[in-house]
Amino acid sequence: MPSRSADRTDTAAWHAAGPEVELWLDYDPAAREVPGFALGRRTLAGPARAEVTDLHRAGVRCLRLTEPVRLCADATAASARALMLLREATGQGLAVLWQAVCTDGCAAQRRFHHLYPPEQLTGAPQDVLTDWRATYFPCKCVFRRGPGFVEVRDRRFGTLELFTIDEPGHLAQLAALAEGVEPGLLPDAVHRDFTEAGLVAEQAGRTWFLPMRVRRWPFPSLTV
Repeated sequence: MPSRSADRTDTAAWHAAGPEVELWLDYDPAAREVPGFALGRRTLAGPARAEVTDLHRAGVRCLRLTEPVRLCADATAASARALMLLREATGQGLAVLWQAVCTDGCAAQRRFHHLYPPEQLTGAPQDVLTDWRATYFPCKCVFRRGPGFVEVRDRRFGTLELFTIDEPGHLAQLAALAEGVEPGLLPDAVHRDFTEAGLVAEQAGRTWFLPMRVRRWPFPSLTV
């Protein structure tokens, strides 16, 4: 069993692994060359949702992850946190420039195909990236809150899958799952149900929620 000091070290490493990004005030590549539109580099060490909310309010519309992001189960904390940032940035409607790495075939399973597509995917066949780009649309896997429940709408695998989360124990874990929970701290029933539904990823000793929160409802909404 890991010691308490080891647990604290792992937690500290997780929180210290915030991704470095380059920021711009516009989506358009030509506009990003205009003086004053580039905001330089920044390390986003805080919670992904709060960081993206602050960036959007500050006028940021495009960001670039400066390091390649590994998609596989053996991803580092830096890659896992970069993917959570991607989830939030995609949900906010930001353009994200990034490079993905996959060596275990997981990219072909479409688990991350609701995220803004990468510019490059190393280690996987080209048709996986082509499929990701061709099938991507906003709000492909999202959740929204109702009174006493959360509804997940998931189209990553082609057809619409609906999940209604209304058990109090499951609802109580969603806020923590947004930023990653140590598997041992997640109730067994919650871990089992979300894993079987394909709604969580497990990387770097954390379990985190894949669906993005609805921030803007796309038009036409029925496509979601």
